[in-house]
Amino acid sequence: MKQLHGTRRAFGLAVGAAALLGLAPQAMAQDFPARGKPIRIVVGFTAGGGTDAQARIVAQKLGEVLGTSVIVDNRPGASTMLAASEVARAPADGYTLMYAPSSTMAQNPHTFAQVPYDPFKDFTAISMGGRGPLVLSLSTSVPVNNVKELVAYVKANPGKVSYASFGAGTSSHIYGEAFVKKTGIDAVHIPYKGGSDAAKDLIGGRVQYMFDSASSAIITAGTGKVKILAVAASARIPALAEVPTFAEQGYAGLDLPSWLGFYGPARMPPAVVEKLNTALTQVLAMPQVRDFYRNGGYEAGATTPQEFANITRTTYDQWGAMVQQVGLAKQ
Repeated sequence: MKQLHGTRRAFGLAVGAAALLGLAPQAMAQDFPARGKPIRIVVGFTAGGGTDAQARIVAQKLGEVLGTSVIVDNRPGASTMLAASEVARAPADGYTLMYAPSSTMAQNPHTFAQVPYDPFKDFTAISMGGRGPLVLSLSTSVPVNNVKELVAYVKANPGKVSYASFGAGTSSHIYGEAFVKKTGIDAVHIPYKGGSDAAKDLIGGRVQYMFDSASSAIITAGTGKVKILAVAASARIPALAEVPTFAEQGYAGLDLPSWLGFYGPARMPPAVVEKLNTALTQVLAMPQVRDFYRNGGYEAGATTPQEFANITRTTYDQWGAMVQQVGLAKQ
């Protein structure tokens, strides 16, 4: 009888412990974020760029919604891989997030021989942040006005026209090689250590064209030294409504997805992920935030965590197919 009583007592303790464990994530979500403990959004680019600017306006509004400070931590280098590897190693408590472009998850693993993270095992997808395509920017020193004329110009000057990229293996490089292969032109690739350095030489006429982010291209076009010839998307974008897509100009297939989104380390508590997702959904729907994104050539918009995880996987597969088609060797 004493043994039976002991067994029942042990069973009761086990059930109680399980119940407490089940309540733990809920309690964590209720207590998240803790008073006085800031949330950090890691960005793999230098301060002042388009991605950094988006992260900062979201951080400001996210802090207001969650009632805590949200800071942006710039960790540039290695095509955002330094930032990503840092977030992958961070505690999975919701206080370290990453605002990353699609290249971090969908392109780097296909184009770099050594990537210090797994895009699916090392992160928790939280929400999409915004969608925005790359565009084809051209130095005004080149006497053409559309993609067809550019192709004809490069073919008439084989090996004499150069295009810039953010760096070997980056999205601007992949697009550049895809454009070369699709059109049969002979252009010279000039890799830079980042988009800002490439844009400076484009403005200066030291390179003739480049695939750039819409936000950066809008700024460089404002100098009067650069013009935007085409949008690499399935449809025109509001910020560049007068610029046609590649497909409209007879060059279909250069419209792979390009977006930015929020991730955290793997194995984050679902309740914390849900709370962050709800807050981000509210922030990204704010008119001030939507206008800020739109003026930079992007469309702000949240997704559910599962939708964003699915988008990440689909985009990864699409870019993998593009890299294989282009025949780009890993760097």
